[in-house]
Amino acid sequence: MKLDAVDRKIINALSGDVSGSKRPYREIADRLDVGEDEVLRRIHGYEKEGLLRRMGAMIAHRVAGVDANGMIVWDVPEERLEEIGTKLTAAREVTHCYARQPHPEWPYNLYTMVHGRTRSACKRIAERLSREVGINEYKVVFSTREFKKTSPRYFVM
Repeated sequence: MKLDAVDRKIINALSGDVSGSKRPYREIADRLDVGEDEVLRRIHGYEKEGLLRRMGAMIAHRVAGVDANGMIVWDVPEERLEEIGTKLTAAREVTHCYARQPHPEWPYNLYTMVHGRTRSACKRIAERLSREVGINEYKVVFSTREFKKTSPRYFVM
């Protein structure tokens, strides 16, 4: 797919903050002086062509009252990794889940992120998840510093 100037402008607009309004694509269209239908048609085209795999939201969790981010690190038997990972991703509190190679000094091979108003809330979530999946070897580690979150920028205009 060859991108034209309008494509670049749309992708650039999608790369930054997108409005939380009911019609964010109309706002982009108005800003770019393009019809909303045209913006949506092109976005669907990017998806169809594999240029756009997903769109996600970054929420200012501290502003929303979520002050604790708990990374639960699990020591899961290799043969149960897929099963346990699938169960944990089904939990509504889990926002991220991924497998990593363990290290001799760090045996944890499955990582899940949960968020709560307090560290103790995250620990309670971890305890419940542990019971649900039958894995008792885990730790909850917390972030101590938040780095700036930004969306990638593909075209500088």
